[in-house]
Amino acid sequence: MRNDSPKEAAEGRGDGGVIAVTRALSLMEAFEVGESALSLAELSRRSGMHKTTVLRLARTLAQSNYMVQTEAGQWRLGPAAGWLGARYQAGFDVNNVVEPTLHELVQLTGESASFYVREGDIRACVARAEGPQSVRHHVRIGARLPLDLGAPGRVILAFSGAQGEPYETIRTRGFHISLGEREPDVSSVAAPVFRTGWNLLGSMCISGPSSRLTRAKLEKYARTVVAAANQLSYALAGGRSPATPPVVSRWHP
Repeated sequence: MRNDSPKEAAEGRGDGGVIAVTRALSLMEAFEVGESALSLAELSRRSGMHKTTVLRLARTLAQSNYMVQTEAGQWRLGPAAGWLGARYQAGFDVNNVVEPTLHELVQLTGESASFYVREGDIRACVARAEGPQSVRHHVRIGARLPLDLGAPGRVILAFSGAQGEPYETIRTRGFHISLGEREPDVSSVAAPVFRTGWNLLGSMCISGPSSRLTRAKLEKYARTVVAAANQLSYALAGGRSPATPPVVSRWHP
């Protein structure tokens, strides 16, 4: 007699794929960032699988060190899971994910999009997608610009833990709008991008002439930029988590 939950039964009737593999991966994905170990009951609740199924899968994964049982009887991810992530990161080219996201942002807004990372006390443009407009803001890849001037730099500072305003507001809103801050006739809106462990990687923005990118239009585009930045963060960090860590430098959408 099988003790399948309704979710398991539905999966068992599904076409394609190997159900045992799908369930094993689902079990490993039950762990959130920063969690050390989970009880059998909690793993069952999160995965939607019966406890006996969870126990069977956990023991099987433990044979290859993908899961480990603690002395208290709880379960945690094992060293093999860590090595798997390390191998992925070693062969991962961030630009393969960043550039398509920037091009998508250009299509959605009609403005040029850029990606910046922190290098000491400055920010560097490491990826760029030009907009279709004949009049647009020009920034070359490799350009080194101030952190404390312009939306991309302010966002990097905010999510690196800078105190006071405007950084508290930036962290609350999840984006920042700049009107002629670094260049008199240039406006931009930027949002943070996170990597493995939900640590800050950089910021993504759209920018253009202030005559076209008014505050009202930037407020409208802010959601689009945040959505694109979040999409990139999920691709780089591994997936959406329902809990937002309290540490600013580890904040994620």
